Amino acid sequence: MDVAFKKVIDSLEPKFRELQEMSPVKIDRLPKSLPKSGIYLFSEGKKYLYVGRTNNIRRRLRNHTRLSGKHNQATFAFRIARERTGKTKAAYSSNGSRSSLQNDSNFNAEFDAAKSRVAQMDIRFIEETDSIRQALLEIYIATVLKTPYNDFDNH
Repeated sequence: MDVAFKKVIDSLEPKFRELQEMSPVKIDRLPKSLPKSGIYLFSEGKKYLYVGRTNNIRRRLRNHTRLSGKHNQATFAFRIARERTGKTKAAYSSNGSRSSLQNDSNFNAEFDAAKSRVAQMDIRFIEETDSIRQALLEIYIATVLKTPYNDFDNH
């Protein structure tokens, strides 16, 4: 393995442990000293559900949990709603597209319920400013914790 790449890979485990050891918080109790960019993790108790990365943790967490969030903002809740309605396949035409699903009253009710659920979840986060390390760390954490709502498929 390339030495530089191995060095990055070897540095992921301590960041992962730091994330796991953090006491979880709720969206309405985010600390003022929140890091700007990094990795965040949503869970319900000891069940880890979704890990993401961002260059603005506070804004991204709020987008995930805001009831007015759209399909491209509250992506985790959108995945939950897809699962709950059985509409799990991406569509690349107007019929079944993300925006059409959001306008479907049955789907939208599930999407709203999912946003409310996400807003009650435990949140953990760690700072990571390097975009390559962010990407690798997101994949590493999702793999180790087996987060069911992460999807690294090509679309």
